[in-house]
Formats: sequence, structure tokens, C-alpha cells
Amino acid sequence: MKNLILSAAFIAMAGITTVKANENISTPVIIQQDSTQKVPVKLEELPAPVTTTLQTDAYKEWAPSAAFLVTNADKSQYYHIDVKKGTEVAFIKINKEGVVVQ
Repeated sequence: MKNLILSAAFIAMAGITTVKANENISTPVIIQQDSTQKVPVKLEELPAPVTTTLQTDAYKEWAPSAAFLVTNADKSQYYHIDVKKGTEVAFIKINKEGVVVQ
């Protein structure tokens, strides 16, 4: 008799725990739309000031592999250039005047 009562109590507790675990708690999700546009650019089509900057001592060891023209929401633009040196990969942001931006 004790085992029957204990089993019934255990099943009842397991049922309550399962119900509590399955309750849905809704949390609001806020999605912020990124208004930045990123357009691929061929490396040979980069402006002369940008290629000049890439050929300076600071960057000459890095080989460009891809380039993108990025336009921000405030209409400012820069070139995002993926570069590689050996096994290292990085990117450089350069505006159309050839100045490296952060």
C-alpha cells in the first residue's frame, strides 16, 4: 500500500513539473534593421587613391583578395578590402580619398 501511494505521489509530482516546464514565456524580440549596403567591387576597379594606399609600406605585404563599397545610413562611403598575408586574414577600410578609416 505504501508503494502504491508513493508511486501515485511521484507520478503526480512529475506531471506538475512537466506542466510547469512546458509553460511558454514570451519575451519581446527587437530587430534592428541594418541600413548599410555592401556592394562587391572588382579589385582592378578600385580608385587610384585606394590602390596607392594599398601599395604603401604599411600594407604592401598584404594581398587584397576582395573589395566591397560600403554605404552607411548617413550616406558616407568607404571600401572594405579583405586582405591576406600567409595564413593571416584581415580587412582594411579605406575611403575614396585613400585615407584608412576606423
